[in-house]
Amino acid sequence: MKVVVTDGFEFKFSDAIDAYVFDEKDASKPTFHGAPMKGVDIVAEFEDAYVYVEIKDYDDASAYDVVRAGNEEERRARQECFKWLKNYLKYKFRDSYLYRHAEQKVDKPVHYVCLITFDNALNSRMQKSLKQELPVGKVSRRWVQAMATSCHVVNLDKWNENFPKWPVTRLATAAAGGA
Repeated sequence: MKVVVTDGFEFKFSDAIDAYVFDEKDASKPTFHGAPMKGVDIVAEFEDAYVYVEIKDYDDASAYDVVRAGNEEERRARQECFKWLKNYLKYKFRDSYLYRHAEQKVDKPVHYVCLITFDNALNSRMQKSLKQELPVGKVSRRWVQAMATSCHVVNLDKWNENFPKWPVTRLATAAAGGA
C-alpha cells in the first residue's frame, strides 16, 4: 500500500506500484522537477495504468457555479471563473503528461481524476467540459495513443464511492481551511 499525504488529504492506494506527490516543491526530494511547468498533485502507478490526481479544496464553490447565478453580470463572472478553473485543470494534466513523456513514463493508459470539493452537479459540469478539451480518448487519426484514457471530477464522497481501493480522508488540520 502506498500512502500519500498532500493538500490536507490522505490517499491510500492499496494496489499501487508507486504513488507520490508529483508537484513536489522541495528541491532535495527525488520527485522534484525544477522545470517551469505545472504538475498534478499526485501520480500513482499501477500495473496497467497511471493515475494523475489533482486536488482543489474550496470552502465556497459559488464563484464557479454558473447555473445558480442571480443575474447576467453574475453569470458572466461565474462563467469566467469556471473557464479559468477548467483551463487550469487542463494545463495541469497536459504539463504533467509532458513531464512524464520526458521521463518515458507514458507507456500505460493515463487516467485523470480531479478531487474537487464541489457538489456533484457542478463537478459533473466540470468533468464534461474538461473531457472535451484534454482530449479524452484517441482523437486524432495520426495519434498512436490517447493522452488521457479517462477523466473524472469527483468530490470526497464520490471518490470513496467510485474508488474503494483508494480511500481518501480529509485530515483534521484541513477541515478548517480552504483553497
